[in-house]
Amino acid sequence: MHKSIAMAGFVAALMPAAAFGADDHHAAVHAGALKWSQPAAYAPGAQLAVVKGDPTKEGLYVVRLKVPAGFKIPAHTHPNDENVTVLSGTFQIGTGDKLDDKKGEVLKAGGYSYVAKGMTHYAIFPEETVIQLHGMGPQGITYVNPADDPRKK
Repeated sequence: MHKSIAMAGFVAALMPAAAFGADDHHAAVHAGALKWSQPAAYAPGAQLAVVKGDPTKEGLYVVRLKVPAGFKIPAHTHPNDENVTVLSGTFQIGTGDKLDDKKGEVLKAGGYSYVAKGMTHYAIFPEETVIQLHGMGPQGITYVNPADDPRKK
């Protein structure tokens, strides 16, 4: 897949909840100020909010992903490292080319997961969950099975 296509589909809206300038030494974002939108790269039901930066561009980004109970993200990779902190709910992460409900590490609120760029992994959310992802952009998602990619439906 062409790099710019993968990046463009990663987030539907890229307006951060607060304006952060290059000279800012401090900024705060209240949870109620986040602007949630349906990201094209995930199945319906997922909502994404950009907290800081732009995950499609060079530099640091911070986003939050909110999903309903039973949500799954099939096996995929990212072009850069992925850091995930569970803010609420349950996040089950597994590695491999196929999603397997019986495998993976289960993390509750406060848990953290790191996946190196290019590592094939998948995610399962047994209950409504909010995770915070951060890393260096540009970030994107490439599904192992192209038929799993919502951008192609």
